[in-house]
Amino acid sequence: MEIRPPLLLRHLLILSIIVGIFSGLAAFVFFLMLDLSSEFFFEVLDSFSPPAPKGETSLDFFGIKLGIIPLWVLPAIGGLLSGLIVYKLAPEAEGHGTDAVIRAFHRLRGKVRWRVPFVKAVASAITIGSGGSAGREGPIAQIGSGVGAILADILKLSDKDRRILLVCGVAGGIGSIFRAPFGGALFGVEVLYKRDAELDAIIPAFVSSITAFTVFEVLMSHISNLRFASTPIFIATDVGLQSPVELFFHSLTGVLAAGVAIAYVKCFYLVHNLFRKLKAPSTLKPLIGGIITGLIGVFVPQALGMSYGYVQLAIDGKLVMSVALLILLGKILATSFTVGSGGSGGVFAPSIVIGSMLGAVVGDLASNFAITGAKSNFVLVGMSAFVSAVAKTPLASIMMVLEMTGSYKLLPALMLASTLSYYLSGDVSIYSEQVNSRVESPAHRREMTVDVLENIKVAEAMTPADKVMTLSPKNTISDVLLAINSTGHLGYPVVENGKLVGIITLEDVLRVPEEKRDSVKVEDVMTKEVITITPEASLEDALQLLEKYKIGRLPVVEDSKLVGLITRSDIIRAHAKAISSIS
Repeated sequence: MEIRPPLLLRHLLILSIIVGIFSGLAAFVFFLMLDLSSEFFFEVLDSFSPPAPKGETSLDFFGIKLGIIPLWVLPAIGGLLSGLIVYKLAPEAEGHGTDAVIRAFHRLRGKVRWRVPFVKAVASAITIGSGGSAGREGPIAQIGSGVGAILADILKLSDKDRRILLVCGVAGGIGSIFRAPFGGALFGVEVLYKRDAELDAIIPAFVSSITAFTVFEVLMSHISNLRFASTPIFIATDVGLQSPVELFFHSLTGVLAAGVAIAYVKCFYLVHNLFRKLKAPSTLKPLIGGIITGLIGVFVPQALGMSYGYVQLAIDGKLVMSVALLILLGKILATSFTVGSGGSGGVFAPSIVIGSMLGAVVGDLASNFAITGAKSNFVLVGMSAFVSAVAKTPLASIMMVLEMTGSYKLLPALMLASTLSYYLSGDVSIYSEQVNSRVESPAHRREMTVDVLENIKVAEAMTPADKVMTLSPKNTISDVLLAINSTGHLGYPVVENGKLVGIITLEDVLRVPEEKRDSVKVEDVMTKEVITITPEASLEDALQLLEKYKIGRLPVVEDSKLVGLITRSDIIRAHAKAISSIS
């Protein structure tokens, strides 16, 4: 088993730039795929033109409107195509994607199959473009993570470095496609945990995110009328706190966001679990979810697709409370059936929409109390608070809303509401693979164990040679059986003149016929090529040898002489003693 040392920071930073370049390119291609898919399904097949946020441009690929398929049928078509693509090629690409990234980080050594980013991009573009209620965060997180993991595989990096590059890929993808490099980096390091962050990856994540953002913006500025890095996704004017009283209503937004977040997560996983138990082929479950999503769209067409245009309308104060409430409820249900059924798409964009509608409702309520602050304030605060509660990413949520809207004057209100919602929502999270902290991460538990074992020498934990029962090459097999019966040990070092010459085990003994055991000598059947370790080696080295060769004990040898014996039990005792002394 080859153990590679972790890279130096300067090497990681160089690789994070490479990950950022390819993540930015991937985000650009995915953006085009989404735009192409949305135009084909919505405008060509149905003649449906949902509003768009002011900071995004739509590219006119087709220029025709046929109107041949009803709007409510489109999510079913997308669900069928997505299900066939995902479950035939890469089942781990189903759902919102971010959980798959988190699982890869914690439990799969940061490994992502090479085909996953490509399958995820195609399937998500179809799901979202056809009206599925999902977003681009999960897909681009999984695509970006694949970029980082694949680069690490090509370079044969250590597990730790692969995980860091995986985070860099997530940060680059999120930071570029949401035009939020600061928030994207924070999302990459925060989303892995409910109450912690992956601090080792924070500097590489920032480098990757800003690199990806630059690549994405340069490419976008060449195909659209948007100037480089000049326009956030949502345009908000007249934003800013007008009175301290307004903070009370923003606090109320945080409290309500926590409650709605809990309801949303429960609804999502109720639907998800129902589809898991549903006795139907996995390839057809997204089709069923798409049919139900389409039926929801009959009553709430605003819930179909990403719905970012309706967030812009809410910011502009053009949505009445009843419509905002309808979109809020419709989005929760439509997202649950789209993604919970196995459809491919993210849950971040729906969370932005749900949170902004909640904020619009509170803003309407506040206006009844003569609050003079702009309603857009409440929309943005609701957005940040809800994402903070549902994704357990408070810092990323605040920064991404600031960057996606350019509304830095609202920072105090965003911090207040997001902190409240994060705290009051408890451990509820839309990302089921999140763990509470690094201590609970299988990845870091392994690292912590290795750190302890690497600091203890074999000599400190071994059983000394004078306490180890040994046998002579001249002993008979019957002597070995007597030793096994009297001690219960299944293997013994074979020593001659103080030097280790072999090892004999019960397995060796059983190969000798019973009638010959009094005459056959140990030297005739013992294993002469013995796997040994030195007293100066670490317990981690000893454990790796025991694991590699599937054995229970290692003779400790110095200058060919047996000086001791180390077993798994010795290692466990030494580790427990070291841990207790630390705590």
